[in-house]
Amino acid sequence: MTPAERAVADAHRREWAAVLAATVRVTRDLDLAEECVQDAYVDALEAWARDGVPDRPGAWLTTAARHNALDAVRRSRTLQSKLHLLVEPAPSPPAHDDTLRLVFLCCHPALAPDAQVALTLRLVCGVATPDVAAAFLVSEPTMAARLTRAKKKVAAARIPFRMPGAAELPARLDAVLAVIHLLFTTGHTAPSGPALTRDDLAGRALDLARLLHRLLPREREVRGLLALLLAGHARRATRTGPGGRLLRLEEQDRSAWDRGAIAEADALVVGALRGGRPGRFALQAAIATLHAAAPSYAETDWPQILVLYGELHRAWPSPVVALNRAVAVSMVHGPAAALAEIDALERAGGLEGYRYLPAIRADLLLRLDRPAEAAESYDRAIALAGNDAERAFLTARRAGLPHRSP
Repeated sequence: MTPAERAVADAHRREWAAVLAATVRVTRDLDLAEECVQDAYVDALEAWARDGVPDRPGAWLTTAARHNALDAVRRSRTLQSKLHLLVEPAPSPPAHDDTLRLVFLCCHPALAPDAQVALTLRLVCGVATPDVAAAFLVSEPTMAARLTRAKKKVAAARIPFRMPGAAELPARLDAVLAVIHLLFTTGHTAPSGPALTRDDLAGRALDLARLLHRLLPREREVRGLLALLLAGHARRATRTGPGGRLLRLEEQDRSAWDRGAIAEADALVVGALRGGRPGRFALQAAIATLHAAAPSYAETDWPQILVLYGELHRAWPSPVVALNRAVAVSMVHGPAAALAEIDALERAGGLEGYRYLPAIRADLLLRLDRPAEAAESYDRAIALAGNDAERAFLTARRAGLPHRSP
């Protein structure tokens, strides 16, 4: 790869969202803005190879894309009848303000959650449509059609290209955080496919969380989300062993964890927990950093984790949180107490088809020396397992159960 190609690739990862957002302000049309930005990156390959990489690649690309947009506006006398976005007639704000507008646009509640994620990947992260399709396990034409529908929904709903007002911000920000978190979890443990992880998706989510924190540094839940992602991503190199075999937390080599990322997460958690009742991302981050800070699995502060799960369930009463809390209960009060809580969760409903419930139940039953029942739960978990690494792990656990003579 030539220096110009490396610079363009780096600028694509770092500057795409800011360049696109600035161009949207000129075109007022998402599709046209994308075309103008893509042309600017193509032009950069030739110009930077000929003239050298500019000192400010993002500024060069923004100028080129805006020139492309202005040329397109001049060429099209009918553009004004095709405006898709309402933009306040105001002086151009700093690029980071436009980027934040773009993030909130992609995560508008008028769009379905999967459309929010797909549009965020394409427009904010600059992920190519074939790669967005691969992330959703659909064909490229199918994803292209979904993205087109999402953009049309933006137009039909007349979603403005602006920051939410003070009254809107809490709910809108939570949607943005949820989309970034969903993107990370999809990469951290792939819902299907041969590999346990999709590091490209997890890395994109981490980049987005860093961007959001840079733009909204005082928002406690933004700090919490970034801390949560950092603590999880710090373990990425140790989550699988030879041949892609899934490694449980207690099996992972903690000396290989990214201690710099963990320290950064810990500092963010301290800030996220200050100033009132913490939110769900701050509490999840606190739990994740406690796991990351423990010298060994045996030395994990399970009583404190159990307390934090109680607070998390009050802040975010989700059955998945209750299930995770049951794991902490098993470590503090024993597997029988945890199994009773899981039985209650199953009776209450809400976790049908959730692959981790039978897997956790199987582990608890094994600890209670009830291998026949554990085998049944493992069979359910194997049937629900999404990716090959998880399925192989559960199958091995099932095969390793003790056999008893009748």
